Amino acid sequence: MTAETEKNAGAPRQGIGSLEIGLRILDTIAESPRPLTLKNLSVQLELSPSRLHKYMVSLLRMGYIVHDSGSSYTLGKSCLTLGVAAIRRIDPIRLAFSAVEELNETSDRTVSVTVWNGQAPLVIKWLDSSYPVAVNIRLGLELSPFFSVSGRIFLANLPHERREAMLEQFFQQPPALPRHGGKSLQQDEFREHLDQVREDNLCCFYGDYLPDLNVAGSAIYDINGNISSVVSLMGMAGDTDITPGSLLQQRLMACVQQVTDEICGQPQLKRHA
Repeated sequence: MTAETEKNAGAPRQGIGSLEIGLRILDTIAESPRPLTLKNLSVQLELSPSRLHKYMVSLLRMGYIVHDSGSSYTLGKSCLTLGVAAIRRIDPIRLAFSAVEELNETSDRTVSVTVWNGQAPLVIKWLDSSYPVAVNIRLGLELSPFFSVSGRIFLANLPHERREAMLEQFFQQPPALPRHGGKSLQQDEFREHLDQVREDNLCCFYGDYLPDLNVAGSAIYDINGNISSVVSLMGMAGDTDITPGSLLQQRLMACVQQVTDEICGQPQLKRHA
């Protein structure tokens, strides 16, 4: 490689400035909660109305924007066509797999991905750390909705009637009471625990089932606000700090937030129950 070639390779690629301005216009309209006037756009984009008007004419002609309420603009049918095509090409599971592979590498902790099979979480991805944890969980295993972090996250996000039916059935003759924070939970306490899990999009076990094992899980959401999958991270309690604000918890939450944003096409606000 010549010096000139190396110089060109390192330089920013030259683009089409007018196209970038047009896309910025569309982004601004898309991010606005209401239609925007030419004056609104001019102020936000720092473009003169006369210059901006030429872009608006072209975008109107191509169907990417339409007039709304006379003098305001909103997105048009061509934007909808692009959006639908993009949604069809999204593969949430592939995105989750890619993200947990990076999480596994950067954290050196065992990680997994689960999906809801209608009754319980199913493990569809399992990556060991360099020091594998001794648990009897592997790819293809169905987990308990009550005794796993992923199960509780799915359970917490089920429709109310479905969740209550599962709780009633389980607590009639539980094989054991669910535990959290070293405490056994009765039905009402467990219901409150699930509400908190949904609020935080986070469930953590601090040696609740295996004395030396910490586990944290968080959900990836789809564009409709439903859970697509749950990512879990686990490791030995002595070197796996998953307390609030810890580096590992931050990495887990950043992982699921990144995939949720990729699926939904824009940063998603924290969900509340």
